[in-house]
Amino acid sequence: METLVCVRADGSRVAVERPVALERPLAIEFNGLGYAVVMATPADLADFATGFALSERLIGRADEIVDIDCHPADAGLVLRVTLAPSRAAAVVERVRHRVSESSCGLCGIENLEQAIRPLRRVPAAPAPAETAIFAALEALRDHQPLNRVTGAVHAAALVSAVGAVRLVREDVGRHTAFDKLIGAMLRKGLRWEGGFALLSSRCSYELVEKAALADCPTLVTISAPTSLAIVRARDAGLRLIVLARSDAMLLLPDTP
Repeated sequence: METLVCVRADGSRVAVERPVALERPLAIEFNGLGYAVVMATPADLADFATGFALSERLIGRADEIVDIDCHPADAGLVLRVTLAPSRAAAVVERVRHRVSESSCGLCGIENLEQAIRPLRRVPAAPAPAETAIFAALEALRDHQPLNRVTGAVHAAALVSAVGAVRLVREDVGRHTAFDKLIGAMLRKGLRWEGGFALLSSRCSYELVEKAALADCPTLVTISAPTSLAIVRARDAGLRLIVLARSDAMLLLPDTP
């Protein structure tokens, strides 16, 4: 809880107590190599580690993760992930590219190619009915307990073909929330089964790539897409539905 000052239109002021969303620096290590630092809500971290590893193309299956340990540090948390020996080379190669991300010249060109890596085509699936999307939008708030209290976190939801919300993960970061959902699905053995992903955020290219790598056939976001998100969705054959609200949504007609 934090004490804040509420200023009313009539000029009066009153102190109020309000819950706030937790946000902590999270350092991620794969096989003992420092990989990334993200800001995250410290919950469902095993799900996050799994989804993040998939999104980074370090694993293809949940059983390629041997162990996940989380340790407190003075400045935040350290998430140590041990991958199977068969994935060790992928970790070393990816770390090599990430370490040189600030360099220029030929290394810069190499990193640009790493930033926009080819995406495989997602499996074809029938488009969800508009009624299913509207039903999921209506139900999503009831599956966001943390956001209901704090008003400060994103949600990523697995939704069935008929619009039922099957699984939700929340986080202060939209990317992290989606990684948590993808990781939870991987660990639980859940598949899209004609359903779709519903995200309470804008549609950035990173989210499109995460969806494609998770074989998600349809991505629905509450806010607008970026130009690169649209390009990457077309490249991957990912169906994109954006600005999805209670009364309308926008379909990208040249996605499946």
